[in-house]
Amino acid sequence: MDALGIVEDEVRELIRRRGLDPLRQAGEVRRLVEAAVTDYDERALMGPLPPIGPLDAARRFLFDAVAGFGVLQPLLDDPSIEEIWLNAPNEIYVARNGESELTSLSLTEQQVRDLVERMLKSSGRRLDMSSPFVDAALPDGSRLHVVIPDVTRRHWAVNIRKFVVKASRLEHLVELGTLTPQAARFLGAAVSSGLNILVSGATQAGKTTMLNCLAASIGSRERVITVEEIFELQFPLRDVVGLQCRQPNLEGEGEIPLRRLVKEALRMRPDRLVVGEVREAESLDMLIALNSGLPGMCTVHTNCA
Repeated sequence: MDALGIVEDEVRELIRRRGLDPLRQAGEVRRLVEAAVTDYDERALMGPLPPIGPLDAARRFLFDAVAGFGVLQPLLDDPSIEEIWLNAPNEIYVARNGESELTSLSLTEQQVRDLVERMLKSSGRRLDMSSPFVDAALPDGSRLHVVIPDVTRRHWAVNIRKFVVKASRLEHLVELGTLTPQAARFLGAAVSSGLNILVSGATQAGKTTMLNCLAASIGSRERVITVEEIFELQFPLRDVVGLQCRQPNLEGEGEIPLRRLVKEALRMRPDRLVVGEVREAESLDMLIALNSGLPGMCTVHTNCA
């Protein structure tokens, strides 16, 4: 075992003994890592231990391994990367400015499983043969989607769409060249006037970003209820409640689909209803709600309106 592997095992044992949660107690875990690296380096100078290399690099690697998402953490931290996906343990891709790149990173099958398990830990969602798909939000807001065999041919397929904030208001979209000033003023007035708005677009077209920017024009005294499969919307509003779907449990019970959430949202005195994306039966409930006079917004996955 190399030096990093030795120290990683030592740090994991310290975390286990102290009962620490690496995701919630990152500061204390970081201090453990720093102390463990310093201690190992001193021992390596005095005995037959393999050298650990540059200490700062070792600390970063070990902290990512025990408190982050291992070799994927630098990709998650890179602001130029929009999405990460794994077709196989040795096929790890990233997208920058809409262009895909094959990285030189490689994992084992077990490392992929361990990373996914760690990613799902804070979400409370499960992944098994009876539920071979999962959608979840990572602590930083990134969206995780995983599919496992035998739905996939052989390997676990993992997608991480990062939550990259490029714009939070219509004015920001004008600065980016996405909207003209006239279009931004028109859309802002449409939101302020309580018109219903449907945002249409293909994958990665920026539908969620547009919805977030539109929401910034909602009146400060309005009560807004948002409904999503998993939490993605980030509204800078005073009175907002977000609802997300829930998977069934191991007995197949307890599922809360999007359609149920739309109905529940209508009982929560909304001044405005926002649905992250409508695709199936919930479309009818959304249309009924909008037709009743309740202002709302939603997105739909299409190439045109």
